Amino acid sequence: MDLGAFSISLAVKDLPASRAFYEKLGFTQFGGEESQGWLIMRNGQHVIGLFQGMFEGNLLTFNPGWTQDAEPKESFTDIREIQRKLKAMGVTLTSEADETTTGPASLFLSDPDGNVILLDQHV
Repeated sequence: MDLGAFSISLAVKDLPASRAFYEKLGFTQFGGEESQGWLIMRNGQHVIGLFQGMFEGNLLTFNPGWTQDAEPKESFTDIREIQRKLKAMGVTLTSEADETTTGPASLFLSDPDGNVILLDQHV
């Protein structure tokens, strides 16, 4: 099952301080808008999202339909198909994509240790 691009989404308390810290580790801004409370940072193929006030806790994030460069893939498994496969395997979803729609959608699930996973399709 191809889940697309992977990143860690970090819930931060002070976005400018977090940005400065990760810049010291070699990350540069790749996307986002600091005035809206979020930045996407990258160091080579490593991608992190910094989000202030948007969610509690850190997330493992997958973006079906995107490459690691946030470019649309020519072909990919739609999030609704991924959702159907997960449910058929007995995976409990905490939030589901609307099966009656197409295009952008998201779903949430947690691993056995309570780590939250976001599948967030932008295309």
